[in-house]
Amino acid sequence: MRDIDIRRALRVEMRAAHENDPNTLILEEMGLCQGLARVDVAVINGTVHGYEIKSEFDTLARLPGQTHTYNRVFDFVTIVTAKNHEAKISTSVPKWWGISIAVQSKGGVEIRVRRRARRNNAVDPFSIAQLLWREEALEALDRLGLADGIRSKRRDALWLRLAESVPLADLSEIVRKAVKGRPRVARESPQQL
Repeated sequence: MRDIDIRRALRVEMRAAHENDPNTLILEEMGLCQGLARVDVAVINGTVHGYEIKSEFDTLARLPGQTHTYNRVFDFVTIVTAKNHEAKISTSVPKWWGISIAVQSKGGVEIRVRRRARRNNAVDPFSIAQLLWREEALEALDRLGLADGIRSKRRDALWLRLAESVPLADLSEIVRKAVKGRPRVARESPQQL
């Protein structure tokens, strides 16, 4: 079973779960922490849930680095894997990560939940802020009255000001709203995946 087979099944599942929710955006190949990692699928609504796919042909060599980065950004993470990786993955990812197994069935690939994802209580505000484009970060700082003396600074300084000055729940909401408001939203809505 290849990555594309699992991805196709995951798309169907995500579409079914979120098709009547206009507040949900589903993105594929979402970059994190300025290129440190790229998650296969991200579901953004009242939280940000990352889905990582590991097909039977994938190695798990990148998983430790991905784990470190995903733990900094996502409220929830689920790894969707082929059966051959299940034992190794169950002992190598955090206990709060969800684990789903992709299995071949008569109708195609079926995704079976082994462990449901639980909330990550250790997201990093700076890593969350990095999901904003520079203009979005500056606009947020302006709205909050925090842009004085920093308008011409590099985006790292803007992200740092947000991370240090805005409560995490508020920062997360700012980021989710900005990402969902980007022009590509119409092309990547749940109904079109």
